[in-house]
Amino acid sequence: MRTADFDYDLPEELIAQEAVERGDSRMLVVERPSGETHHQGIRDFPRWLNPGDLLMLNDTRVIAARLEARRATGRRFEVFLLEDEDGVRWRGLVKPTSRAHQGEELSLSDGGSVRLEQHLGEGLWDLTFDPAMDVERLDRIGATPLPPYIHRPDGPSPEDRKRYQTVYATQPGAIAAPTAGLHFDQTQLHAVEAAGVEIARLTLHVGIGTFRPVSVESVTDHRMHSERYCFSEETAAAVNSALGEGRRIVCVGTTSARALEGALAQGGGQVQPGWDSTDIFITPGYQFRGVGALLTNFHLPKSTLLMMVSALAGRERMLDIYAEAVRERYRFFSYGDAMLIV
Repeated sequence: MRTADFDYDLPEELIAQEAVERGDSRMLVVERPSGETHHQGIRDFPRWLNPGDLLMLNDTRVIAARLEARRATGRRFEVFLLEDEDGVRWRGLVKPTSRAHQGEELSLSDGGSVRLEQHLGEGLWDLTFDPAMDVERLDRIGATPLPPYIHRPDGPSPEDRKRYQTVYATQPGAIAAPTAGLHFDQTQLHAVEAAGVEIARLTLHVGIGTFRPVSVESVTDHRMHSERYCFSEETAAAVNSALGEGRRIVCVGTTSARALEGALAQGGGQVQPGWDSTDIFITPGYQFRGVGALLTNFHLPKSTLLMMVSALAGRERMLDIYAEAVRERYRFFSYGDAMLIV
C-alpha cells in the first residue's frame, strides 16, 4: 500500500476551528454489513448500541504542554513537553531547534528555568526543569496543545482549556485529546447506561506518534512511536468477560481502539491489567481482536488514523464515505463532527 492511497480532497473551510456545544455534533453512521450510511446527530448514538455492549472510554487528560521559554537576550523558544520521566526530567520538542544550544538554560514565565541537556534529533530534547515541572505548575504557565490546523493567532483561549478535554478526563499525561470523546456530556453517558450498556475506562496517553504525518511512500516503511496505556483490574476483567461471552466492544476513539488492540496482542487475546506500551500500526488487512464498533472523528489525509478506520471499514469504502462527508459539509478533525462505524 502507498501512503498516497489514503489521500483525499478537503476544502479548508471544513476544518473545524471552534467546538460546538457537547451533544450538538452531527454523526455519520456507517453500517459495515450493508454499506449504508445515515446522517444523524451524536445524541442518536445510544440508539446504535445494544444491551450488553461494552463501551470503552479513554480517560486520559490533556496537559498544558506548550511552554514559552526565553534566552537572556530575549529570543523566544517554544518547549512542547512530550514525556515526563520524574518531574525534573522531561523529553520535549524545542522550536526553533536550529537556534537552541546544548547545555543552555532558558527562563520560564514563573521565574523557573529549563536546561537543554541533549538534542536527540528531529527537534527532540532531553530537558531538566528547576524547580520540577508537575501538572499543577503546567496548568499555571503552560498552554493547551491545540493541533496546528486550529488557528489561534493569540494562543489558545480559556474556552479551549475546557473544551479540548473530555468530561471524564482524570489521568493527566496526554498531549492531544482523544477527540471522539469531546462530543459527550454527562447526560449522554447516562443515556448510554440507561440503554443497558456497560461503560469501562482505560488510559492511553496520546503522544506525538499518533499524529505525526506519514512521510514515506510505502505504508509498510512507517514506524509508529510507542504510547503507554493502562487497564485497571476491573476494566481488564470487563473486556475479557465481554470477549468470552461474545458481547460487542464499542470503542470511543482510535486511542481506545489502539490500546485495546495493543493489549490483546500483548496478552495473546486477553487483556492483562497494569501499564504497558504499544507501537501497533493498524492498516487494511489487520484482523481486529476486540473492536466491534468505533466512534471516531474525521481524520487527516494520509494519516495513520485514516489507515486504522480504513482497516475496519475498507479503504475504498472509507474514501467514498469521506467524499460523502465533504459533500454534506461535515466538520472535520479535532473540533469536528463524528462518525460511527458499526
